[in-house]
Amino acid sequence: MTDFFDSINDQLVEWRRDFHRHPEMAFLEERTSHLVAERLESFGIETRTGLAETGVVGTLRKGSSDRVVGIRADMDALPILEANEIEYRSVNQGVMHACGHDGHTTMLLGAAQYLAAEGSFDGTVHFIFQPAEENEGGGRVMVEEGLFDEFPCQRVYGLHNMPGFAQDHFAMREGPLMAAFDKFEITITGRGIHAAMPHLGVDPVIVAAETISALQSIVSREIDPIKNAVISVTQVRGGDTWNVVPETVVLRGCTRSFTPKVQSLLQSSMKRTVEGIATAHGATAELWYEVGYPPTVNTAEEVRIAGDVAAKVVGPERVERDVVPMMGSEDFAFMLQEKPGAYVLLGAGPGAMVHNPNYDFNDDILGTGARYWAALVEHELAEG
Repeated sequence: MTDFFDSINDQLVEWRRDFHRHPEMAFLEERTSHLVAERLESFGIETRTGLAETGVVGTLRKGSSDRVVGIRADMDALPILEANEIEYRSVNQGVMHACGHDGHTTMLLGAAQYLAAEGSFDGTVHFIFQPAEENEGGGRVMVEEGLFDEFPCQRVYGLHNMPGFAQDHFAMREGPLMAAFDKFEITITGRGIHAAMPHLGVDPVIVAAETISALQSIVSREIDPIKNAVISVTQVRGGDTWNVVPETVVLRGCTRSFTPKVQSLLQSSMKRTVEGIATAHGATAELWYEVGYPPTVNTAEEVRIAGDVAAKVVGPERVERDVVPMMGSEDFAFMLQEKPGAYVLLGAGPGAMVHNPNYDFNDDILGTGARYWAALVEHELAEG
């Protein structure tokens, strides 16, 4: 296996950098989807396109076993203006692969190429190339459109690169690995007035400032300190000029949590806090809250399998099986709600963190990720 991946390493780097140069946003991954399907077909893999608009699923069968495993990569990019001055810099202004999905797609393609050409297994593997992981829930859409009805899987696995973790080290855990992700918008309405006469109006800016501070007390004083949560206000919008107290201020942001109970408590506590502060100032406030991604919860047996496979690929000393949960979110969670499975992290070494305009996927881990996928399938669908 190692010789095979060494022989295609330059090809994998070329593919990854081409995907990086041509990033596409959620549900718009037309070029990416076309190239993925074209390459799967060239490997002799049965290919289905159009699931969740731009999703692709490749199916490879060998032997006679009825065992089936699914392995998944995400394909979409982010609305970020790239700051890297590199030869393969994004040609799509304001869009870049700032999370490494270009690398994830490439690693899964490399594994598919090996498994079709030389893979030794007995059963069926579905290669799931998912659109719209960033914010839009492409994983949820694939499930709702019948992913596991059309492509039944007994287990499903995912992987994400992680800057800051040692290169070629794997990390995973049983239970919640990534947090739930919900969005909110708070519209505070006061009474606009000349800035020189604020006593004649109701200032929503003051209400907004107090609200932002008060929201943090929900986490520190209402949530069990053993059960982590985060409330982040990421947008504050209001006013048009220097000398007018605005009529409205809008706050937007997100929450993170690991359990349905905490997720529900955040929503109810925010509503009470927001409305109470506004009322105290003579203003009104409306909370819009959207439950988004569930927590990414790994099952015990599949974590054990993923860890054993990773240990064979990189050595047991490079596998952390009980990593601390992370507050980032991942819509692979929707697939894990349907099937047992494991989501693992692959260390990318030092460098800019994901979702940063200076981020770039570390090409040196392409072979490691592809070997992990191939070894996982051969382990899950071992002959005999």
